[in-house]
Amino acid sequence: MKPIKREQKVRAFHQAKWDEPVIFELHQPGERGVWVPEAEAEIKEAVGDGVSLIPASMRRSEAPKLPEIGQAKVLRHYLRLSQETLGSDLNVEIGQGTCTMKYIPRVNEFLIRSDKVADLHPLQDESTVQGMLEIYHRMDLAMREISGMDAFSFQPSSGTQALFAMASIVRAYHEANGEGDQRDEIITTIFSHPSQAATAAVKGYKIITLYPDENGFPDIEKLKGVISERTAGFVVANPEDTGIFNPRIREFTDLVHEAGGLCFYDQANANGLLGIARAKEAGFDMCFFNLHKTFAAPHMCGGPATGALGVVEKLKPFLPGPYVEEENGRYTFKWDQEYSIGKVRSFHGVAQTVLRSYAWIRSLGAVGLLNVAQIAVLNNNYLYHHITKIRGASAPYVEGMRLEQVRYSWEQLAQETGVTTEDVQRRMCDFGLHYWTSHHPYIVPQPFTLEPTESYSKDDLDEYIAALEHISYEAYNEPQIVKDAPHASTVHRIDESSLDDPALWCTSWRVYLRKTGLAASGK
Repeated sequence: MKPIKREQKVRAFHQAKWDEPVIFELHQPGERGVWVPEAEAEIKEAVGDGVSLIPASMRRSEAPKLPEIGQAKVLRHYLRLSQETLGSDLNVEIGQGTCTMKYIPRVNEFLIRSDKVADLHPLQDESTVQGMLEIYHRMDLAMREISGMDAFSFQPSSGTQALFAMASIVRAYHEANGEGDQRDEIITTIFSHPSQAATAAVKGYKIITLYPDENGFPDIEKLKGVISERTAGFVVANPEDTGIFNPRIREFTDLVHEAGGLCFYDQANANGLLGIARAKEAGFDMCFFNLHKTFAAPHMCGGPATGALGVVEKLKPFLPGPYVEEENGRYTFKWDQEYSIGKVRSFHGVAQTVLRSYAWIRSLGAVGLLNVAQIAVLNNNYLYHHITKIRGASAPYVEGMRLEQVRYSWEQLAQETGVTTEDVQRRMCDFGLHYWTSHHPYIVPQPFTLEPTESYSKDDLDEYIAALEHISYEAYNEPQIVKDAPHASTVHRIDESSLDDPALWCTSWRVYLRKTGLAASGK
């Protein structure tokens, strides 16, 4: 094999492999990992058996079927799984595209593990959580400065929940103005995240999609042709998933406003915009930021994350409630918004995620946030410069500088070698690396989407580029190596047919038992 050109070679790697069962299969009746202490005498005296305090509709008829496992076995189980897992703490994780994997400062992880945070409960009286409510309020003020919006809710726990909340606000706003039935169309763009169209569709809107013009930007002439008295709103990511920033975005929002619609902005990934461009000046009425992307908090498997939702003053009464306000030196939940869309998730959002991101913002300051954007754009364009020189790779649509990410294409590689982007993706596993292809449908043929953020050094980027160069060389000279990959992973190849068959999906252990018939057999 001809050696790769870059000074930093691809990394030798082999994924750890444990033939580890799921935790329910480790169940042994009678084993215990911890004994729960009995309640103190004072508590027993105050609440009795406690059952009478729980509404009958909320009481279990039988104990939950949880696995019974000793401590040592639990520890081994999760350590083994951790050794089979790659992520931003273990490898150069620039290949997740659109999901922004960056370094999460460990000091912030210690911060949120403090008893003052870890022991909080969302049903505590406001007087006992003034410190955390102050963090919410201060974070609200910081996000207003970053975006130009007038109020923020931290209740949504994902970008998709925030998009759903924004579509709900659009619906509630037009209904309050007597135009709810008339305005039934939402306009978006083909390169914006599919959740934008999906969440608007769930609210009952007809979706109109704009495609690129001859220059690769959203077609403003097509926008003019579809705007009407039926337009409820316009939702867009800018830059979009290709990394293309639309410099005429204010013209788009002005046109929608002239027609009576609202404009809402997907800023899940704002790494290239901090301190440079704001939603307000671009003419948006709402925006959201994923704190678990741009603001250095973990995704946490899609659960305890935060899609921070900001609105202009006229939409403040529609925010999901409650949100935090300061009144005479005290911090309190604001419940009495006149047109609130109600909750989009339980309680008030994830306090630990808000605290992490607040600490990150405060540690960087305004200049630091600007540096984040500058380095993210620099890193991305360094990748762009080198990857577009790799044989078989390209970046379709707009040529030249992209912002914080790029959706590349292996179309030429596939045509000339038969090696697909999925083949390359599996071969990357052999070097301890990963990349994501794209949302379906593939608007960019044979896609792969990279976003380096500010966290990665030139050496990190060179390692990633070297792996892609190496795989390209293999594809043109010994393509079967790539087509047969992975060679050094925990599994060789998996049968993916079940992924397209809902009848085979098992989203929980209970569903697995039912669908496999094991539940009926009692095994």
